[in-house]
Amino acid sequence: MTLNDFIITVFCLLDDDLQSRGRLRQRGPTPQLADSEVLTLLVVGEYLGIDTDQGLYEFFGQHYGAWFPALPRVHRTTLTRQATNLWAVMAQVWQTLVAVPPLAQLLDSVPVPLCRFRRARRCRRLREVAAYGFDPVAQQTFFGCHLQLRLDLVGRIRAVELLPANVSDITAAPELLPPGSGVILADRGYASPTLQAELAAQGTTLATPARRRDPAQDAARGWTPFLTQLRRTIETVFSQLTARYHLKRVWARDRWHLTARILRKILSHVVCVHLNLQLGRPPLQLDGLVTT
Repeated sequence: MTLNDFIITVFCLLDDDLQSRGRLRQRGPTPQLADSEVLTLLVVGEYLGIDTDQGLYEFFGQHYGAWFPALPRVHRTTLTRQATNLWAVMAQVWQTLVAVPPLAQLLDSVPVPLCRFRRARRCRRLREVAAYGFDPVAQQTFFGCHLQLRLDLVGRIRAVELLPANVSDITAAPELLPPGSGVILADRGYASPTLQAELAAQGTTLATPARRRDPAQDAARGWTPFLTQLRRTIETVFSQLTARYHLKRVWARDRWHLTARILRKILSHVVCVHLNLQLGRPPLQLDGLVTT
C-alpha cells in the first residue's frame, strides 16, 4: 500500500477502536486534534522512523496539513502533552490487537542505554530506573535500563516491562509471566531450576537451553534446534525496535514520558504486524508494507 493508504488504514483502525470505547474524557474541553488523529500521527511516524515530537509536527504539518486541518492550529507542546497523556489508551488499543490466545510465547530482554558510558556519572535522567548493567551482545557495561518483552510466535508483542539494568532476567521474569501463561521459550539467561519450579507451580512451563553452551545438556533438557529457530523471532523483533523504531534513542527525561514513548513504538509495531496478517504478508516483514 502507498503511504496515503497506510495513513487512512491506520486512522480507520484506531478510530473504530476508540469509538467503541465511548467518551475518554469525563470533563474538560474536547481537544482540537482528535485522539484518533494523534495516535495515527504517532503510529505512522514511528513506522517512518520519525520518533521526535518536533519531527512529527513538522512532517505531517508540511505534507499532510490538509488531512489534519487542526494540526496547524495546535502548538507543538500541546501535541506532545496530548500524545503523552494517551499512554493508557495506547496500552488498551495494543491489548485489543493481541487478544488472540497464543500457542506459545517468547521471553527476552534488550538493553536501553540512557547515555554514553563516559557520561554516566553526570547523567541525571531517569535516575529512578537507571543503573549499571552488562550487555551480553555488545560485551560491555552500559548505564540505563533494560526492556523485557513477551511475544507470541507470530511476533505480536504482548507485554513489556521496563527495569533497571542491574535487575537480572531471572528476578524480573515472574513479573511478566502471569499464572497460566502456558509454554514460554527463553534464552540461557533464564535457565534457573528455582525459577522454573516457581513458574510450574503457577501453570507456566519455562523452556530454556542449558546455562552453558553444551548440545548434550540442551538435548537432556529437551531443547532442540527447532526451538532455537522459533526463539529467533524475538531477535527479529528486537532488531526492528532498535533499527526502525530507535528504541535505544531515549529522548525522555522522566518515566512518564519514557513510558509513553515506548508504548507508541510498541503500538506501531503491533499495528504493522496486524496489517501484514490481514494482507497475507509475513507478519514481521515490515519493509515493503508501505511503498512509495
